[in-house]
Amino acid sequence: MSNQEESVTLPLAHKGKVRNVYDLGQSYLIVASDRISAFDHVLPTLIPNKGKVLHKLSMFWFDFVQGIVPNHIITGDFNTFPTGLKKYEYFRDRSMIVKKANRVDIECIVRGYLAGSGWKEYQKSQTVCAINLPEGLKESSKLPEPIFTPSSKEEGGKRDENISFEETIKRVGKDTAESLKRISTELYKKVGDYALSKGIILADTKLEFGFYDDNLILIDEIFTPDSSRFWEINKYEEGKPQDSLDKQYIRDYLESVKWDKSTPAPDLPKDVVEKTMRKYVGAYEKLTGAIFNV
Repeated sequence: MSNQEESVTLPLAHKGKVRNVYDLGQSYLIVASDRISAFDHVLPTLIPNKGKVLHKLSMFWFDFVQGIVPNHIITGDFNTFPTGLKKYEYFRDRSMIVKKANRVDIECIVRGYLAGSGWKEYQKSQTVCAINLPEGLKESSKLPEPIFTPSSKEEGGKRDENISFEETIKRVGKDTAESLKRISTELYKKVGDYALSKGIILADTKLEFGFYDDNLILIDEIFTPDSSRFWEINKYEEGKPQDSLDKQYIRDYLESVKWDKSTPAPDLPKDVVEKTMRKYVGAYEKLTGAIFNV
């Protein structure tokens, strides 16, 4: 935890792996820290300014997709924050005031390519989250159509688990489950098409939703290197892992040092930290066309 983060005296409603949520009474303040997680563990090493990349990219996407689904944003502009919050310069460019939504405890994952846990499952059963796929696909293959592969949203250090669509219906009801699937897939397609125009493949992404005034709205962060796999088109090669613009590089490093994923995570070397940040900034700049300024 950074010293700036420790100096915040607001009531903490929730501390996630990366974001802190503070209770402002009628709204929440969500602050993106520089923490990074992998394999459901928060790593001991901070990635400097990573939270600012997540925030700025999320704000870009919330604006881009607002015609599809409402979201929880009240403001992400530090200059418009109440005076009491402006004493925390740390909040600038990494925080947003949002509506208090009732979160749906489902991670909405959409996959357009075969990677990660999906590839591992496919090798065993030719399925991903119980969805049958064609035979002969390779690692990183493009799927015939994007697929909705939800997972459970667990607390208390438990690992999120892939679940079937039928299980999603049991947990949240048929109407909500179908809305989550439809909206998530529509968002993935819209952002994926745009990303392609910028030379980036959106391989998969994770989205979260909540209810506000009985309406389903988009919450948390969206389409960032923490929640998505981004591959550069000019480096894409089917049949192997991709050199991605996201935290896959961190996962690959942890695999290379044979970390057992149960004991406390190891510190990250300086070069891994620097390369990770370059990947995050690279994704932001390619997708938005803006220069990342700290």
